[in-house]
Amino acid sequence: MTAPTDLRAAALPQAGRRPARRPQPRLSKAVGYLFTGPYVLFALAFGIGPAVYAVLLSFSAPDGDFAGVSNYARVLDDFRFIPAVVHVGLYLALWLVSLLVFVVLLTLMVHAISVRWLSGALRLAYYLPGALAGASSVLLWLFMLNPSASPAAWLLRLMGFESFASTIAPDGLPIIFTLIAFWSGAGGWIVVMYGALNNIPHEVMEAARIDGCGPVQMALKIQLPLLRKWIAYMAVLSLAGGTQIFVEPTMLSQASNGQVPNDYSINQLAYLYAFNIRDFNASAAIAVMLLVVALALSAIFVWRGGLFETEDV
Repeated sequence: MTAPTDLRAAALPQAGRRPARRPQPRLSKAVGYLFTGPYVLFALAFGIGPAVYAVLLSFSAPDGDFAGVSNYARVLDDFRFIPAVVHVGLYLALWLVSLLVFVVLLTLMVHAISVRWLSGALRLAYYLPGALAGASSVLLWLFMLNPSASPAAWLLRLMGFESFASTIAPDGLPIIFTLIAFWSGAGGWIVVMYGALNNIPHEVMEAARIDGCGPVQMALKIQLPLLRKWIAYMAVLSLAGGTQIFVEPTMLSQASNGQVPNDYSINQLAYLYAFNIRDFNASAAIAVMLLVVALALSAIFVWRGGLFETEDV
C-alpha cells in the first residue's frame, strides 16, 4: 500500500521540471491568429513604422544626407529643452504616484462595500468624468480654475488665488495637470481594478478570513499581490500618455495669452520644431529621445510587475 506522503509527492510536479503543456486545438490557434493579426498589422503601420522613420529622420540632414548626431546636439543645446524635461518629469512623478496610490486605495474601498447599489453608484460616479476626455476636460477645468467663474471660487480664494492668472502660475502647473489627468483618467482604472479584484477566487478570500485576516491584511497579503500585473499595466499605459502631454499645456497657453509658454512640454517643443521652424529632423530627434526614455521606464514597470509572466497549467 502506498503511503500518504508518497501520494502527495507523486501529485506534485518534480522540482526543476515543468508540467507538460496541453496541446492546443487547431481551431483555438486560428482564433488566436484572427484576434492578434489586425493588431500586429496596425502596430506595424502606425507604431513601429513611424518609429523607424523617426529614427532615420533624426540621423538625417534636411537634404537626406547622413547627419550623425547633429540633430540631437542641436536639440540638447536648445535652452528650452531642459526646462521642458523638468516640467514633464515633475508632472509624471505626481501623476503616476497619485494614480498608483489613490486608484488602488479607492478600488479596495469600493470593493469592500457590501451594499451593492452603493458600490455600483460609486463606480459610476468615478467613471463618468472619463467621458470628458482630452480638450473638453481641459476646457471644463479652465472654468473651474477661474475664481470669477468657478463654482469652487470660495475654495480658490481661500487658497489665496484671486485671479485666473494666479491660479495657473507656472510653479503650480504640474499639480494642475495632475488634477486634470486624475479626474479624467482615474475612474476608468478604478473600474478595471474592481473587475480584477472580482476575479480573485472566492475560496482564496474565504480561506484568508478563516485564517484570521482582517481587511488590511487581506489587502496587503492577498489582493495587492494578485493585482500586481494590473497595477504594472496601468503604470505602463499612464507613463506612455504622461510623457506625451500636449493638449493641456497648449490650451492653457492659449487661454492665458501666453502666461503658460507654448514650449512647456517636450511634445510641444517637438511640435514647434516641426511646424514653426520646419525642422522635422530635430523634431524627430526629440521624438526618438522621448521614445527611448518611455521604453526604458516601461521595461522597469514590466519587469518589476511581472506583466508577461505566465502560469503553467
